[in-house]
Amino acid sequence: MAEHKKEIDQVTGVETTGHEWDGLKELNHPLPKWWLYMFYGSIVWAVIYWILMPSWPLVNGYTKGLLDYSQRAVVTEEFNAAAAERAETGKMLLEASLDEIQNTPELLEYAMAQGKVAFGDNCAACHGVGATGFEGYPNLQDDSWIWGGDLETLATTIAYGVRADNDETRYAEMPAFGRDELLEKEQIVQVANYVGSLAGIPTQDGVDLEAGKVVYEENCAACHMDNGKGDMEMGAPNLTAPNYLYDRSIKGIEAQINTPRHGVMPAWIDRLGETTVKSLAVYVHSRGGGQ
Repeated sequence: MAEHKKEIDQVTGVETTGHEWDGLKELNHPLPKWWLYMFYGSIVWAVIYWILMPSWPLVNGYTKGLLDYSQRAVVTEEFNAAAAERAETGKMLLEASLDEIQNTPELLEYAMAQGKVAFGDNCAACHGVGATGFEGYPNLQDDSWIWGGDLETLATTIAYGVRADNDETRYAEMPAFGRDELLEKEQIVQVANYVGSLAGIPTQDGVDLEAGKVVYEENCAACHMDNGKGDMEMGAPNLTAPNYLYDRSIKGIEAQINTPRHGVMPAWIDRLGETTVKSLAVYVHSRGGGQ
């Protein structure tokens, strides 16, 4: 085999490899030493890693390596440690009263974190991510509470729901005064306008508000009180509140008197447990609408 004759490229001054294609000669540029050292070092590191760590798949497993390291075991250990810590805090949360939770920084922090996650997973679909609600779903940031907004009451409502499938559920149902012919159409118009006047809603012209007041006193005041403020013990809404669950207009009031809509809130106690219910009560109360 003919020996390669050393040739220096006249333009670059670099030795050629002797390879030529259509008059183009290949220059012999050696790789930088730092790159070669890194390349050789990576080979050495790969061999060491292959010996020490799990690496090669086998038919019924894999090579364990001299260190017998398992990322799965590390994650499992960390998970079990976190679960044990949560269980201890959860036990403290379960045994503490709602007032104690609010006044104990460690428990409050845990309850708020757990409550926020539980709210996002279970409540936000109806009440909104910011707890401001939608039509038919209460705004949890205002002060208009049907059953009450203190911590204990919130926990009870969350636990047993409203008109839910639970023996302890909160239950209140407004009669269908129009559909069941308990009131005449004219009386419904009159009482709707009277209720609107209590709430500061513009009333319709020509409607006898005094007659509406009489209808209200005879049919509505027992639950909603004479002043329209409602009775939380009975789950009767405050009719003078700035926010209504449904349409806050004379026509909306007429529709509710005629054929009332009754929402349902699930009972969460069996699904989430007492600890999470407490956390939810604390979190909802913190949104700003609690009493």
